[in-house]
Amino acid sequence: MHGKVFIHATNTHQGGGRFLLAALLKALAGSPGAVALLDSRMPLDEEVEREIEVRRIRPSVMARFGAERWLVNEVSKRDTVLCFGNLPPLFRLRGCVVVFVQNRYLIDDIHLGGLPLWVQLRLVLERGWLSVRMSNANMFVVQTPTMKSLLEKKVQGRVPVRILPFVAEPNGYAHGAPQMKKPRENEHDFIYVASGEPHKNHRRLIQAWCLLAAEGLFPSLCLTLNAIRFADLCDEIETQRQRHGLRVRNAGELPHQNVLSLYKKAGAAIYPSTFESFGLPLIEARQAGLHILASELDYVRDVINPEQTFDPNSAVSIARAVKRFMAVDETALPLLDAKEFLNKVAGKEG
Repeated sequence: MHGKVFIHATNTHQGGGRFLLAALLKALAGSPGAVALLDSRMPLDEEVEREIEVRRIRPSVMARFGAERWLVNEVSKRDTVLCFGNLPPLFRLRGCVVVFVQNRYLIDDIHLGGLPLWVQLRLVLERGWLSVRMSNANMFVVQTPTMKSLLEKKVQGRVPVRILPFVAEPNGYAHGAPQMKKPRENEHDFIYVASGEPHKNHRRLIQAWCLLAAEGLFPSLCLTLNAIRFADLCDEIETQRQRHGLRVRNAGELPHQNVLSLYKKAGAAIYPSTFESFGLPLIEARQAGLHILASELDYVRDVINPEQTFDPNSAVSIARAVKRFMAVDETALPLLDAKEFLNKVAGKEG
């Protein structure tokens, strides 16, 4: 790259995007002419902040509009701009613009019901922004074949779409089954690393755990929910935990390093989400050597082959997958022959 590299990430500061952005900035540190436009809430290592020109942008409409205008004036033909917040620039820039899309809500026909009203409004506006300004991008980048297929339907050949999956540390990742770990005592039988949005499907997962309890099975499950942001969901889970005696623990929202440590204390990962743009926790669970039970959906098999799969819309299916993994036999149907059936119908047998 002959010119400057601009990282335009004024709306990224939490979740998986935050960790990927931090890894990207760390890799860019020391590169001459690197500039990062970051959300003022985005945490940053001191070393990175020393070696990259960082412009902090407040999370307001006027501040972000100002950042868009600043790019128009600063970007030259030789420069590369990586837009890391799913959206192309508001104005056409002179350099090469690459847009990294990692929010499936923006490119898939997904019903927004169940999300807070302000989130629905934001997503509607961002969907419109992406559609109207996509010609301001020279290339879109996604992380999986599923995302590429969805985005290509939206851009309809106007802008190329490329798959470039990346993580902070790819070592230890494998698509297939992990090598068996040495036997050890686990704090949790299963772990589900996810926030509490509706598509993460926690309610269905807890329904499955209730079904297992009804059969006398009580596997332990660790969740990572922010108890304040998802207070209603946490209250529902606590009610079911007490009512059915479930062994469910919420570790809360944790720093990324703590999450990686949590994987090492689990027997397996379970992932009932109904859709994802990437599924980073699936990769991290595999890197930790965990077996995985997950939805039988394309986004899962884009990144791993799980040991057990299930229909994420069925608590029964999830519970059955857990029992298969635990080597608990499913009770066979008590099949009758025709004569026995007639005797039962006629009341000749009890």
